[in-house]
Amino acid sequence: MDMKTFSKSALIISTYNWPEALRLCLLSVREQSVLPDEVIIADDGSTGQTAEVIEALRPSFPMKLIHVWQEDEGFQLSKIRNKAIASSSADYIIQIDGDLILHKHFVKDHLALSKRGTFVAGSRVLMNKELSENMLGRQQARVAPFQQGLGNFSNRFSITWLCRYMADRYKTQDIFALRGCNMAFWREDLLRVNGYNEVFHAWGREDNEIAVRLLNAGLKKRAAKFGGVVFHIYHPEVDRGGCPKNEAYLTDALLNKTVYCSKGIHQYLESIEPVRMAEQEFAL
Repeated sequence: MDMKTFSKSALIISTYNWPEALRLCLLSVREQSVLPDEVIIADDGSTGQTAEVIEALRPSFPMKLIHVWQEDEGFQLSKIRNKAIASSSADYIIQIDGDLILHKHFVKDHLALSKRGTFVAGSRVLMNKELSENMLGRQQARVAPFQQGLGNFSNRFSITWLCRYMADRYKTQDIFALRGCNMAFWREDLLRVNGYNEVFHAWGREDNEIAVRLLNAGLKKRAAKFGGVVFHIYHPEVDRGGCPKNEAYLTDALLNKTVYCSKGIHQYLESIEPVRMAEQEFAL
């Protein structure tokens, strides 16, 4: 990667009412071998406990730590991600969820995969309940790849040469081989397709749908395989009752070769100026 291809990178972390997991995630961000220029918490209506965690960590954070919050009106992940992206001053956006512990080279790996005309989709390593509870209790932000309680063996390792080799070879046309908890985009490409589609009001498929629109816009999908490693903290599965409707939205984007969604990020661009101060917090 030519480091001069962009001036700033941002890590956007979505969260909702799990401050213990978010704190662990932020501790792993603080230990990155290469740091993003800004970290933005995309908070879908958490209580004040989440804000307290962020404020407690802010003085020790080596980069801007920004909290973008909205009222709790049910599952509004697409909306809060759009608001976070709109508030970013970075050229390159790395996106995760707040229930992840990052490998120390996570950001470094993603920046190495950045390439104009592409977006990146990564995977995750599942942690079982026992290991997750142990790490949450100890607030331990490092996971050893051979630790008991981990699944997805091949997803545990950051191997630079193999990551580079696999980037344009691993399921590059498969829109289901991606997870919104581990993706990266050029901000200008997100604006081009109007960001996330805010018709999604329940869990699932908003990440696949934006990938479809990016592909329809002429971008290519790259894989973060053997790189961009994240460890997923165990929690019970979320309610998937909204999936049939979300599947229909995805199918519509596929059949109609949709590029631009009607309700997306552009509605926020005039009201949000890029964040310049670490102390600034948005409540939208």
